[in-house]
Amino acid sequence: MDPDPQYVDEPGDEVPRSTKSRWLVIGAALVVMLIVGFGFGALTTRLADSDAEPTIPGAGSVEVGFAQDMSVHHLQAVTMAGWARDHTADPAIKTLAFDIERTQTGQVGRMKGWLGLWGQPEQANGAYMTWMTEPSGHAGHGGVDMKPSNGAPMPGMATSAELAKLRSLTGKEMDVFFLQLMLRHHLGGTEMARYGNDHTSIADVKALTRSILVSQGAEMDLMKGLLQERGGSPLPA
Repeated sequence: MDPDPQYVDEPGDEVPRSTKSRWLVIGAALVVMLIVGFGFGALTTRLADSDAEPTIPGAGSVEVGFAQDMSVHHLQAVTMAGWARDHTADPAIKTLAFDIERTQTGQVGRMKGWLGLWGQPEQANGAYMTWMTEPSGHAGHGGVDMKPSNGAPMPGMATSAELAKLRSLTGKEMDVFFLQLMLRHHLGGTEMARYGNDHTSIADVKALTRSILVSQGAEMDLMKGLLQERGGSPLPA
């Protein structure tokens, strides 16, 4: 039987069509996750407010700041996970990266859905993390800014130089550096989620922050084990 023309590689193709098709399907699935998350965020907020006066957080609130900044934070994780998924030969790393990419894409859609309903922009116009204002928060005592020591805009985020280094590595070195960056990224994200959980009274926001704390907590335990197996150690916080 002749092969299906859809899967016959043309001379000179650098990537087999079957591989291209697989990643196109994955990319389309992630877009769907983002759209579904957006719709879910809007729907759950409407349902929660159907029998009560709507709670509409304003600019500068913990809820708006959390949704804006955590979306940016998550999207960097999605970028790193997508790169690792496409460039690792390690099945455990590939599975972890895909799970992170899928979960956080859906959560970004959910948060953007809230921001649309609240009439707020998807990104803050000023500095990041201004919503964490108590002594235990990012802004520190008296509003003194306490940016991460590596110069990144938010806790746990990678710098441009670190992202470039990730893209330059291959094999086990890339796997280890991805785990190091993502573990630190999760540590920063859970710090933000814990603060949001402790300072919101909106049920949907509290539910999402709890979900982040549970899922990323489990992923951090997994990444620590994977790092140890590959002879790596966590980066400084």
